[in-house]
Amino acid sequence: MTRLDRLSAEARACRICEAHLPLGPRPVFRVSATARLLVVGQAPGRLVHETGLSWNDPSGERLRGWLGLDREAFYDRRRVGLLGIGFCYPGIDNHGGDKPPRPECAPTWHRRFVDLMPKVELTLLVGVYAQVFHLGDKRGKSVGETVAGWRGYLPRYLPLPHPSWRNTGWLKRNPWFEAELVPELRKRVARLVSE
Repeated sequence: MTRLDRLSAEARACRICEAHLPLGPRPVFRVSATARLLVVGQAPGRLVHETGLSWNDPSGERLRGWLGLDREAFYDRRRVGLLGIGFCYPGIDNHGGDKPPRPECAPTWHRRFVDLMPKVELTLLVGVYAQVFHLGDKRGKSVGETVAGWRGYLPRYLPLPHPSWRNTGWLKRNPWFEAELVPELRKRVARLVSE
């Protein structure tokens, strides 16, 4: 058993925030010491919680479209790592959306996983929680501003908006995202997952 295997087993047994999880703990992530691309999202939604497979929902479909990857390539753990800022489904907020990731999760697990994934060349920071955790005060004042400054975070990071249907309006107001960022994203992702 490798150090990454041991850490994965420890994380899957995590119960740190169990009392706050409406459906109980079910840590969801996919990691590998050989992955060259790491996708960091926020936290599993209800569908992901039910299936135990990261990005196995409509947001995942949109994200895979942006990346230019089919399901088989996206879920090839030898090439693509998938972490959330929260590993477990946090429940629904008062407005019908998912609650934020639990604050205990990322500080407990993220650096430990990233340290054991030495081949990662590019980390996609999907949404505000991933950007806050990984970029800190280097991020913009909003997700839109951070994503608009994407060139300044390369080659290590590439910030993306969350692919939720809730961001459809933002995507329509910012056509540069699909015209400029997405083609560059696909080029970089293709190189990392095909070599």
